[in-house]
Amino acid sequence: MQWLNAVLKSEYEPIRVLRDTDKMTIRHLRHRRLGQDMVCLSFEGDGDVYRLLRAVRHPHLPRIYEVRQEGKHCTVLEEFVDGATVAQVLENGRYSEKGVRAVAAAVCDGAGFLHDHGFVHRDIKPENVMIASDGRVVLLDFDTARVYKPEATRDTRVIGTAGYAAPEQFGVAQTDARADVFAIGIMMNVMLTGHHPTKQAATGRLAPIIEKCTRLDPAKRYRTVWELKEKLGY
Repeated sequence: MQWLNAVLKSEYEPIRVLRDTDKMTIRHLRHRRLGQDMVCLSFEGDGDVYRLLRAVRHPHLPRIYEVRQEGKHCTVLEEFVDGATVAQVLENGRYSEKGVRAVAAAVCDGAGFLHDHGFVHRDIKPENVMIASDGRVVLLDFDTARVYKPEATRDTRVIGTAGYAAPEQFGVAQTDARADVFAIGIMMNVMLTGHHPTKQAATGRLAPIIEKCTRLDPAKRYRTVWELKEKLGY
């Protein structure tokens, strides 16, 4: 960890702090000589999901360059994705049905990769989905991700964003891939209407898909994001 901190201090110029909370600090850095932008995440927690991503490249997940764990503290160097989040796009208007399908299908791809490797994201929302300047959709922010444990009856930590988190994330049961299906459904409704489905439910061809995603009983939702992606026509 000391080696990484020394490299960051000597070779990277701080640009701005993207987030600074009790749980995580995210900084935008730039390499002094190469001009390459990077994101540095510093948080208390396990870096398992970041170590998985460091070994692969996925079009809808950020590239991870380095992961260093020292006790409970983890530092991650991550690709800087230049663009706007879905939340920022929504500040200027709503998405078309075609746009919602495309973004949601890409999020399903990214989340599905995590699910296939035993992780549940648990915090899919407009703020955590980036639309890059080249049009690529990237699912971000894995500090709430957890490993699915077949023997567990509930999550060890109650976590997630109110409104997007599935009911089982609040101590009712253990979360699995269907919790992310729930969040994607909520996000699709917000992208179409600007509101949570409890305030304004979407209409049109996506309405029954969103309704099934967001059922309170996880057994009545789509079983996987791959099933949801197929329903979206991708």
